[in-house]
Amino acid sequence: MIELHELSRTVSMGGRVLTILHPLTLSIPRGQFVAVMGPSGSGKSTLLGLMAGLDAPSSGTIRIAGELLTGMNEDALARFRGRHIGFVFQSFQLIPTLTAQENVQVPLEILRDRGAAARAVELLEQVGLSPRADHYPAQLSGGEQQRVAIARAFACHPPVLLADEPTGNLDSRTGAQIIDLLKRLHREEGATLVLVTHDPEIAHAAERSIQLLDGRIVHDSAPSDPAAQAAPVAPSVAAG
Repeated sequence: MIELHELSRTVSMGGRVLTILHPLTLSIPRGQFVAVMGPSGSGKSTLLGLMAGLDAPSSGTIRIAGELLTGMNEDALARFRGRHIGFVFQSFQLIPTLTAQENVQVPLEILRDRGAAARAVELLEQVGLSPRADHYPAQLSGGEQQRVAIARAFACHPPVLLADEPTGNLDSRTGAQIIDLLKRLHREEGATLVLVTHDPEIAHAAERSIQLLDGRIVHDSAPSDPAAQAAPVAPSVAAG
């Protein structure tokens, strides 16, 4: 489902080259729930952004659902994301002038899906927000806003769901409810779920955990993955 080969990311800053991700190779099969962990600056959010096609790698290739993202232009990437990738952000990223239902409908309407309204109603029911469908984001709690964001992410039946610290702005009880919701929808929709988190308890709920340090994979709980045998390496300059 997700195939990364010798993927790296570097940027120039102040006359020096900053390595955010050292070349890494990673394979995530269809339907797996993977947690990506690491301290601030380890490169985990950068890795997620590369998987989503939001950033371009400095080297290596990205293949998702059999399609090669590397080399796609912006229009092609946007079309690919619309049909194949759902994204859940820490800060919800809802459109404030649209109701909960309208926010969920947005990705479907972009694809001119005639069943947009029905799908939005179905998803809001699945996340327990049917009574709040006509409410605007400002009228919803943080947990409710994130549930709307999750419903929107699943709207187009994406085969891949990427979540970047989805509980970061929530209290622990609400955060646990959001993770339970993600896990349930992941199972019901059959999506591959890659979730970035700093919380070991959340990572423990995943089928597989990957630990990043200084832009390198230092642990992978998948026993068949060669990276799982990688020993920690000496720290290097990294960010992300």
